[in-house]
Order: sequence, then C-alpha cells, then structure tokens
Amino acid sequence: MPGIRTALFVALQAIALAIFLQRASKMTTTAPTPDKPWADAPCPLVKTPQFATKKTDIFTLGATHMAHIHNAILRGYNSIYQQAPHVTHEDKPEFIGYAQAWFRFVKSHHDDEELELFPKVEEVLGTKGIWDETHKEHESFLAGLSQFNDYLSQLPEPFDFNGTELRRIMSSFQDAFNHHFHSEISTIAAFADLPSAPTPSSPEADRAAAIFKAWGKKTVTKAGYTDVVPFFLLNLDTTYEDGTWATWPPMPAPIRWGLVNIAGAYHWGWWKFASCDSAGKPRALYALQFPENK
Repeated sequence: MPGIRTALFVALQAIALAIFLQRASKMTTTAPTPDKPWADAPCPLVKTPQFATKKTDIFTLGATHMAHIHNAILRGYNSIYQQAPHVTHEDKPEFIGYAQAWFRFVKSHHDDEELELFPKVEEVLGTKGIWDETHKEHESFLAGLSQFNDYLSQLPEPFDFNGTELRRIMSSFQDAFNHHFHSEISTIAAFADLPSAPTPSSPEADRAAAIFKAWGKKTVTKAGYTDVVPFFLLNLDTTYEDGTWATWPPMPAPIRWGLVNIAGAYHWGWWKFASCDSAGKPRALYALQFPENK
C-alpha cells in the first residue's frame, strides 16, 4: 500500500504540474502596441531614485524598493482603469476578483506602512513629524479607495458591474492617489539629507537597512499568497528602466514561478487582466484586444 500511495501521489503531482504548465503558457500574450493604451497611464510610473541618481545610501535604496511596489500598484490601477469599460459580460466576475485583489494590495500596503514602517524609521532617525505630509496624503485618497471597494463588494450580482461607474469612482481619487505614490518615494529618498541620518556603515545605518529589508520582504506576502502576491508579480515589469530590475525582487526562479503558477492558480481567471505575463514581460491588456468590446 505505501508503494501505491507514493505512486499515486507522484502521479497527481505530475498531473498538477502539467496543468500549471499549460496554464502558464496561456498567460503569455501579445506585446503592447503603440496604438493601444497600456498600464503606464493614466497614472505615470515612478522613476526609481537609484536609477535616476546612481546613489546607494540606505534611503535611496529603501525608496527604490518602495518605488517597485508602488509601480506594481500603479500598473494595477491603470490596468483596471483602462479595461473596466471593455470587460465582456462573461468576464465580469473574474475582473471584479482582479480589481478586489488590487484593493487588498493597496489597503494592506497602507496599513503596514502606518503600523510598522513609519514608526520604525522615525525611531531610527530620531526626528518626529517626518511622515506628517505622508499621513495627509494617505487620508486624501482613503475615502475614494473605500468607495471603490464598496461598489465592487456590494454589487447585487457580478453581472451588474458597470465599468464606466467604476472609472468614475477611480477618477474621483486618482489625482490624490497618484500624487502620493510618487511623493512618498521622494520623501524617503530625502531622509538621507537629514542631519539625523545615520552615517554610512554605522550600527544605525545597518539597523535602518534591516528595517527596509525586513519590511519589504513581508509587506506583500502577508497580504495574501493566492491573490495579492500573484497580482504583485504579474504587474512587475522586468523590462522597466532598461531592464535594470529584471531580477527584482531577488528570489530563486523556481520560487517565483511557483508563486505565480501554483499559488496563483487558485484565482487563475483573474490574471488575464494583469499588465505583464508570468515572465514579467509587458503584454497587451486583455480586454482591449477585442475591438468588438469597445
């Protein structure tokens, strides 16, 4: 019996792997074309401080890692905004799932910053009030973000979804949202110029670097392995800024593959709306590939 069980277990694994490989191959679609919108508008993407300035201090690095997360969120916003009016009736339930995964990503990211990252960085710098403007920026779009989620979660039926109405809600907080997701990067990078900024290679600098590293590792995964993590990875463009960040975040290729193709399989239908394929290459937005939907 143990031998039969082992053989059955191996066979089931092989079947599952074959299914995942088949699904993964379907995630690669046509590349974006100049005549169709992609996920870099209406909210422009953030330029990473490290790429722009070539600096390597802890706050430039921390701001750069934050910029990658913000860009995944912005591509998510843009992919939802661009596709919402063009989603077919039968695709509405899956598009709603995709949009709600984005909401959970943003909400978890915001909460984690307020509860974990901001107090720890403030403690390292020993300066009160460094996040005051950032707190105000958060407040400026939270009401609209809640309205976004309320609309999607309170639909009588998924097929009652109206993409034009969702766009209207998104437009109501778009300017404040976009401003914050750019401004926060500049705020973090500028901490390097504060008189209280740790000197390079000091214990305080090591502590600050460890804070950003530890927070960056867990902030996405703690939000959800089957929804937020695949959403994040499928909205990371490995070609961005001349391909400088093709291996970011640093992780073994099999782990990344598993997070997209195995953990992501639970909600597989959602990911056709993502801005990038399973290899991180930009792809044409799914709902815009069918002229009859416009």
